[in-house]
Amino acid sequence: MTGSDTKALGQRVKELRRAAGMSQSDLATAMARSESWVSQVERGVQPVERLSILQALADALKVSVRELRPDAAPIEETEPEGISQNNDLDGLRVALTGHPALGSLFDQAPTGAIPTLADFRRLVSEAWTLAHASSYGALSDHLSRLLPSIEAAVRHAPASDRAELHALRAKAYQVAAASFTRQDQADAAWVAADRALQAAELAGQPLEVVASLFRMAHAFMRQQHMEQAEQAAKSAVAVMEPRAEAPACPPEELSLLGAMNLVLAVINAREGNRGGTHDHIDRARAIAARLGEDRNDFDTEFGPTNVEIHAVSTAVELGDAGLALDVAQQVDAAGLSPERQSRFLLDVARAHAQRRHVGEATAALLESEALAPEQIHDHHLAREVIRDLVQLSEPRVPESLRGLAERSAVS
Repeated sequence: MTGSDTKALGQRVKELRRAAGMSQSDLATAMARSESWVSQVERGVQPVERLSILQALADALKVSVRELRPDAAPIEETEPEGISQNNDLDGLRVALTGHPALGSLFDQAPTGAIPTLADFRRLVSEAWTLAHASSYGALSDHLSRLLPSIEAAVRHAPASDRAELHALRAKAYQVAAASFTRQDQADAAWVAADRALQAAELAGQPLEVVASLFRMAHAFMRQQHMEQAEQAAKSAVAVMEPRAEAPACPPEELSLLGAMNLVLAVINAREGNRGGTHDHIDRARAIAARLGEDRNDFDTEFGPTNVEIHAVSTAVELGDAGLALDVAQQVDAAGLSPERQSRFLLDVARAHAQRRHVGEATAALLESEALAPEQIHDHHLAREVIRDLVQLSEPRVPESLRGLAERSAVS
């Protein structure tokens, strides 16, 4: 599909969805997809190249394929060769299905050359780069090749290489888990996090096990399984807190303990527990003060700045917009990743929206969009706040807000 074809299909999907009286969430449920996927289709970001997916889309909208796309006949059943232009993780979901290296159990030799340890280190690093850039289509292709390769390698490598290969395998699955969570595919995130945890244990890397539990907790939170998320986080904290009392506790270990306290703060905030929320924020603050700097151990970006960003986010969850805005004024997030800065600005916008500050909320969203467009266009919280702002400002919706709503495919 060309860019113009993709945009035309997206506009047609939006028209038919509205005519059917469906929200993006309704269509996502009918398609067994995420709401962000529907948003991407309607914005012309996500091509629909497979006939089977086009048929499922037409069925969900209760129209014919020809009515949805008159030129549907030439669509191929298979993806074109090379890197997919899609921005979803479908290929990676397929790669996670079944046993990761079944042939190895039957003494089948790997097909093709096995990458070296140096190659695997580079490939895992590239996977995290793609994830931070929200390049999910490219990431899906990348990990769909990397994971089977490293699964085969670890079963045929010399004993001296296996520990590091298991550690790299854990990191690769952690990338997958984090990305699935961001794409609202928490079921697949749980599978990836569980495999990361097992690989980390085989590597003899207990901190990587905790990092895998961190990913698992986020997957459970996205599924609204708060008890399971809390269990994952608390089990790690229970083991790590006594160790953190030692003056020589490694900073990497402190970072993970702090990150787990932030997970527990978010869980408590979503359950409306102010005391528990502030307790875990305070614990994380104390740990961050011991570190004395922003770090990125295990891709958690834990440090003093991230603690205050979570203080803003949890205050918003609790409806304490005034506190959130007061804390936000003291935060300088410039040293964090664009994705993390963008999420911070989204929470600032949510706080302003709670105060009915349409102009300030819109400005924060536009700044967030400039840093990480997909964060605003696809995140369910972003679309919710945009909808709220549009409703608050009707019938005189500011042009900047109207444009943002269009770019985010907000109904």
